[in-house]
Amino acid sequence: MSRLVGIDVRATHVRTVVLRTSYRHVTVERMLEVDRQGMATLEQALQVCGLPALQHADSLAIAVDGQQTYVRRIELPAAAAKRLDEIVPFEVEAQVPVDLGELLYDHRVLRQRGEDNSLKVLVAAARTEHISAQLTLAKAALGREPERIGCGALPLANLASVLPALAAAEEPIALVDLGATSSDVVILSQGEPVHARTLSEGVAGLPGTAAVLAARLRQTFAAHGAEPVTKAYLLGAGADAQGAEAYLAYELGIAVEKLPALLVDGLSPADTALLPRFGKALGLALSLGSRPLDLDLRQGPLSYQRGFGFLKEKAPVLSGLAAAILVSFLFSTWAQTRSLEREGEVLKASLETVSKEVLGQSASDGSEAQLLLERKLQGHEADPMPHVDAFDVMVELSKAVPVEVKHDVEELDVQRGHVRLTGIVGTTAEAQQIATKLGEYPCFADVKISKVTQVVNADQQKYVVEFDLRCPQDAGSKKRGKGEKNP
Repeated sequence: MSRLVGIDVRATHVRTVVLRTSYRHVTVERMLEVDRQGMATLEQALQVCGLPALQHADSLAIAVDGQQTYVRRIELPAAAAKRLDEIVPFEVEAQVPVDLGELLYDHRVLRQRGEDNSLKVLVAAARTEHISAQLTLAKAALGREPERIGCGALPLANLASVLPALAAAEEPIALVDLGATSSDVVILSQGEPVHARTLSEGVAGLPGTAAVLAARLRQTFAAHGAEPVTKAYLLGAGADAQGAEAYLAYELGIAVEKLPALLVDGLSPADTALLPRFGKALGLALSLGSRPLDLDLRQGPLSYQRGFGFLKEKAPVLSGLAAAILVSFLFSTWAQTRSLEREGEVLKASLETVSKEVLGQSASDGSEAQLLLERKLQGHEADPMPHVDAFDVMVELSKAVPVEVKHDVEELDVQRGHVRLTGIVGTTAEAQQIATKLGEYPCFADVKISKVTQVVNADQQKYVVEFDLRCPQDAGSKKRGKGEKNP
């Protein structure tokens, strides 16, 4: 939430608006007006109208009179977009009858319309001495410098943020602020300003100056561009002049209405009726928001720089935010630590249970469990994978049987490293030949024929050969399992 102050300094009056802004709401807290004729100096008028509004205010904006500024719209090729900051100064110097070194300026790129690919830039400029004079006046009268300095009528464009009819309109719409001795005009198209001008005619000379005022407005509307202005909204002190709407509508040939109700809070019915008088002050206050539509002339050597005084003003708020961040950090750290402690307790209980079941002794931490596991592995010989199995026996048997010998396997029994093979061959010599061949395989130990018998009702011989499965690798593994070192 921010409190924004806009001060509109006119030849006859000084008007101030105080806004309180939040995420989606704009609230008018205060509207002040002082007649300069009753004050000895402009500085005194600013003090009376501005000092009460600056209490607890965050930002301040004022404007340079439109008759002291230059507002131009320049057209550039699309390729100039990347070098806009370099090109704009030359364009300003070519269109303004003042040396560039004496000016401060700001610019805004306008949206493209239709099939036109050219780059249109709205530029505002003023003499450095005029801007400096405004800063000196505000400093002397209010004790602080404004953060933003608007340009003539352009701050009126910020009313589009609280007036949906301006933001949504496709056709150009004019805002005409009728003052006593001068009038500010800004033309908006698709919700952004495209032209602005300050006229030297106001409502003080009516009805005698009505024709001149209408003619100047007609010239301003025609000068803004190809698209004709279709509607005008009146605001300012002169908007209440009797017959102003009907007369200007007839002279200009367009619809002319008073400024519609704005989307702001905190207004009584009486304040709602007075709000159009404070249109420019309201636009200046809105320019201090996040997305202003006007231009800021506090540029270059006069650009605003926040100093230690700003930090001193914000010290209570900053201290509160720092305390809140610190409390949040401490709470988050405590919560994470507590969560890790609980997770550690769960894992510790799980480790104790598993170590008790597997190792026979409960372990409360990883190093203790690792020590128990190593002791368990040292006390038990590993069960190595056998180097030879029943399938290998069949393979070696097939190699041992000569090609010319007819051999049948009646039974093959392999249990706990002992093999018992029953086979049928033609003669006892063939059985002995097979047994001798099997004995040559290094993993077959103590190969011997235990029995040879005659097959019933046949001339074949049934033999039984037995041997153990012992590979040299198995013997080495057993020695190392008993704690012996490798040679």
